[in-house]
Amino acid sequence: MATLATATEKKAQMSADEKPERKPQRGRVDDKFKIFCGSANEPLCEEVCAFLGLPRGQAMVTRFSDGEAYVQVQENVRGADVFVMQPTCRPVDEHLMELLLMIDALKRASARRITSVIPYFGYARQDRKDKPRVPISAKLVADLLTTAGADRALIVDLHAPQLQGFFNIPVDHLFASPVLVDHFKRLNLPNLTVVSPDAGGVERARFFAKKMDAALAIMDKRRVEMNVAEVMHVIGEVNGRTCLVIDDLIDTAGTLVKTASALLENGAIAVHACCSHPVLSGPAVENIAESAIVEVVVTNTIPLTDAAVKEPKIKVLSIAGLIGRAIQSIHEETSVSKLFL
Repeated sequence: MATLATATEKKAQMSADEKPERKPQRGRVDDKFKIFCGSANEPLCEEVCAFLGLPRGQAMVTRFSDGEAYVQVQENVRGADVFVMQPTCRPVDEHLMELLLMIDALKRASARRITSVIPYFGYARQDRKDKPRVPISAKLVADLLTTAGADRALIVDLHAPQLQGFFNIPVDHLFASPVLVDHFKRLNLPNLTVVSPDAGGVERARFFAKKMDAALAIMDKRRVEMNVAEVMHVIGEVNGRTCLVIDDLIDTAGTLVKTASALLENGAIAVHACCSHPVLSGPAVENIAESAIVEVVVTNTIPLTDAAVKEPKIKVLSIAGLIGRAIQSIHEETSVSKLFL
């Protein structure tokens, strides 16, 4: 018996010594885990796939001569957990239609679950009836995604968090703040005050200020018409301080430039800015170039125009890792909120 016991102990010890270290799950090939994308931001999708160690799903997205979109999924997705990545950026309606058609094609190809990954959710600013006889466009788009066949959505920095209530499917709301915070922490800006350009962005700016251990200021502005706003007052101490204006998106950059001017007039020594979504339409790049803003830091939720890429004041950070980790968490049914702790 003693001999048997010794042999058993040796075998157990050998098994423990020779047991290989468990490898991380990220990077493995999983035939039931697929990521597709439309034409809106293919470089971001390639980065996310590289981060996860997955090949990009094969699909043809093209157009007829009259502009009508045509989509064909070119691989088997039966029973698969599928993610479709497509920001609804310019041209918004074309990219939205591509996303809807891809979701419908995957549903009809018997995908087990379809998650629409929307780095930038267009129409988010039209979230209420602020004038008589206008649509609530954000709600309509949410309904279109559900009708097309999306089982859940993963969206980066909604214009207002309560937009999640427009969806009748689960929504995972990602924030680009961790990526932006890391960048500005490395800059170590002196006497920093984080500035919200309006009252609606206070929660975002407060989170940023807490992470940066900085003061908080708020701009009191009044929107006089579409894409035009007037800065009225600066609420908070900015005299002799470095200011960082944070917003969810920059469109024409008119409000941003006026905010920077108001901060400098109130004694700020320098103004930096950052946002998640560089819409940068119309004269935005020119406005930024001619302003007193030191730097505008954006993420790659939306591909930049050639003019924006060439502008030295505009710096792009990648959120592919953040989106990749969120997709992995959804696929493995683990917490997404842990990414922001």
